[in-house]
Amino acid sequence: MLTGRSKVAGVFGWPVSHSRSPRLHGFWLERYGIDGTYIPLPVEPGRLPEVARALTLAGFAGANVTIPHKEAAFACCDEVDDTAHRAGAVNTLVFQGGLIIGSNTDGWGFLASMEEQAPGWRATDGTVTLLGAGGAARAIAAALLKAGCPRVVLVNRATWRAEKLARDLERPGEGRIEVAAAPPLAETALLVNTTPLGMRGQPPLEIDLSPLPDTAVVCDIVYVPLETPLLAAARARGLRAVDGLGMLLHQGRPGFAAWFSVMPEVDAALRAHVAADIPPR
Repeated sequence: MLTGRSKVAGVFGWPVSHSRSPRLHGFWLERYGIDGTYIPLPVEPGRLPEVARALTLAGFAGANVTIPHKEAAFACCDEVDDTAHRAGAVNTLVFQGGLIIGSNTDGWGFLASMEEQAPGWRATDGTVTLLGAGGAARAIAAALLKAGCPRVVLVNRATWRAEKLARDLERPGEGRIEVAAAPPLAETALLVNTTPLGMRGQPPLEIDLSPLPDTAVVCDIVYVPLETPLLAAARARGLRAVDGLGMLLHQGRPGFAAWFSVMPEVDAALRAHVAADIPPR
């Protein structure tokens, strides 16, 4: 039951009904006995700045941001941290003292999910090949380079987009970031799909995994369905496979901690709770 002291957060999106974030944060709120709530916030494109400012003044603690608002959220922040600067987008807003403070936890969530689902994996292991060059690829590439990955290769149908991303992320003292017309699978330690291919309602990602080393890891950030054709092909080859649900769960932790003053845990019970709401392909 909510009280006059309840903390309120939510998720901005359009549409937002598909988001599993309310289910995720609702589980944590109940687990930790917190006087608070987390609600879906459907906001039409172009209206995010005025709505976010109004909720800041209304006493909301903050919000997550999903499609199509991540770049608009960046523009409406009073302050953004380095994760948001490098990603060029915001997925977590904290409302504090009348200010809107933005960050991007997608890269952090990706690394945490990799460590959880592929024990022993490290960003320093070797070349990472990213399929796609959108917002998720940007956040993941930035996190990998910062964590010591020696080489990130971007493969995208629109080469110009990948080339721009590479220029934006290149920093002295970090690993190389390159663009390739085809995935250099024989040299790849980690292959990551950041495109919608393989998602429910989308065509599968068609790629021959046979050139990958036997030690390679394959990750698909798609989580509807949990077992995409790419992950099924990886497992059939005997490779370690990492699904997209872990990234969703872990990216939510920093925001929850900022809004509700508890750093939540990701465990089997949480995964089962959220996965129960994910339809099969």
